[in-house]
Amino acid sequence: MCFDVQVRRVQLLSGNFQRITFAGSCLAEFGVQGQTHDLRIKVVVPSVSDDGQQIPLPEFDCSDTSWYRNWLQLDAAVRGSMRTYTVRAARCSGAEPEIDVDFVLHFDEEGKGGPASSWAAAAQPGDRVSIIGPNAAHCVTAESYGGIEWRPGMARHILLAGDETAVPAITAILESLPADITGHALLEVPAAADELPVSTESSVKVTWLPRGGRPHGELLDAAVRSAVVLPGWASVEGAPVPPRPQIDDVNVDETILWDTPQRLTAAAVQATPNPHTPAGALPFYAWIAGEAAVVRGLRRYLVTEAGIDRKQVAFMGYWRSGRAEA
Repeated sequence: MCFDVQVRRVQLLSGNFQRITFAGSCLAEFGVQGQTHDLRIKVVVPSVSDDGQQIPLPEFDCSDTSWYRNWLQLDAAVRGSMRTYTVRAARCSGAEPEIDVDFVLHFDEEGKGGPASSWAAAAQPGDRVSIIGPNAAHCVTAESYGGIEWRPGMARHILLAGDETAVPAITAILESLPADITGHALLEVPAAADELPVSTESSVKVTWLPRGGRPHGELLDAAVRSAVVLPGWASVEGAPVPPRPQIDDVNVDETILWDTPQRLTAAAVQATPNPHTPAGALPFYAWIAGEAAVVRGLRRYLVTEAGIDRKQVAFMGYWRSGRAEA
């Protein structure tokens, strides 16, 4: 469903995070039944004319599965730019429904950024955008909406790991966890000033990893390997550890790395250490997101070296270094 909303508030959380609150009466129909967790939406921000003025977004039909094709058929100069973001928080049941979206402000050494970062950095109350997301009336449960990947099932020991692009999703997930959940949340961010307040009733240990001048993903990779030592949680507690499986590699320059339990093929399920155990039935669950090449390395370590069942881990390449979102 398409929601035409306007900016209500802008809050600079740190040097690299900007929270934008969107409002509109239409948001009374937005959402899913239950926690939003890592709920993904599409945000369409307006293009900017040569004289620096925002070009009003055109209307387009997103009421059916051909909505993306409908959008692509619009004039490229005026249709705006579409990017994927996580809903940080949703308050849609009151008289003034609104949602929060945390934008990472990506800029190079010359101060140039992508269209969404540039828009977010300059956003003011009253600015209008289009949001494509779920209609709460049609999403009876969160699981019925394909834009939520967080599905730990019966797991009570978890791993959350990601870079700054995954921080909104990870912090939202942490806020939803009950007290009996243990594990680790590992968040690599550009600088120590980007360590944001986190609230959770769980016993998950939250570790911020300020990158400084280190290569992207170096700290996150080391932290994951420290949190999940060999042989990992490959099977039900007490059962012998099976042989370590092999997984197909992913060319992250040519395809999107998106390997989650609900998207596994029947052949992939049969190749797991516990082919007859359904997803969500084991005691450990991991959720990994961020730069695709970094996520690919963690995928190889957790599945091939640590022996974790692929039905118990979600790997998501949110972005690829040097490439704009398609």
